[in-house]
Order: sequence, then structure tokens, then C-alpha cells
Amino acid sequence: MSVTPDDFRQTLARFASGVTVISTYTDADRPIGVTVSAFTSVSLTPPLVLICLDNATSNLHAYASAKAFGINILSVGQADVSSAFAFPGPMPPFERIKYRKGVLGMPMLDGTPASLECRVEAVYPGGDHAIIVGAVKHASWRDDLQPLIYATGQYCALTPLVPTP
Repeated sequence: MSVTPDDFRQTLARFASGVTVISTYTDADRPIGVTVSAFTSVSLTPPLVLICLDNATSNLHAYASAKAFGINILSVGQADVSSAFAFPGPMPPFERIKYRKGVLGMPMLDGTPASLECRVEAVYPGGDHAIIVGAVKHASWRDDLQPLIYATGQYCALTPLVPTP
């Protein structure tokens, strides 16, 4: 018995994930970003993360050949930002969404609960995706914002089951 792509997608939709925008620059030094939920930590020592980008991702070559990239972990109030980078439309998102240059010079979104800037460590083929491993060179966070969650095809917010003491 084999699992169809639709069965696989429907099953994995039941796994909640955070929502990120991965950012870098094109060869023409234009900021670009794409919404990604396939992001995870790999190692604490050294600090490594990985992202997975669909082979059909616009500007995939720019991400795979970049020396660095940013990971913008979105907040509950940034569902519109997620949609803007997932479905950019005629106006590039960085022309309408506030950002700043990070420590490594990456385009980093304002108003996120956490962000990382990474040097590209390795790029691997992964079926219909490219797997990009990044060495984390800078990390920052805010305690006053909650992360945006995506599950069962919709945006969600965290609700703690047990209050913290």
C-alpha cells in the first residue's frame, strides 16, 4: 500500500507548525522572502537549523546559492504577512511590509517574536524540495509576542493547557 501525495498532505496538516518567512537577497541585491512552515532545529552545538523549500519556489536559486538567510518567526498578528509572502501578487511584499537589515545584513521583518540569521552551511536535494541547513549566527526574541501557528489549513494561536506558575 502506498501513500498518495494528498493522503500525506492531509495527514501532515494535523501537525501544528510555526509560521516563518525566510528572507535573503537576489543576485541583484533585491530583498526576497517566502512563507515556510518546514523549519526545524538540527543541533544545539553548533547551533544549526534547516528549512525546506519547494523546488517550484520563486527565486529558489537565490536561496540555495545565498551565503546567508534570515528566519522570521511570525506573531499571531502577522497572518497577513504570511499570506503576503505565500501569495505575493503584483507588488513584492518587501515593498509594502516593514523590515530592517539584521546583524548579517539580511532583510528582517519588524514585529516578530523571534528571528535568526544564518550562514548557509549545506544544500541537499530532498524529493520535490531543497533542504537548506543554516549555521545560526544571530538569534533574538521578544517575550511580549505569541507565535503564529498553522494547523489543519488555518492560522491558530497558542493556548496554554496548564497555566505556568
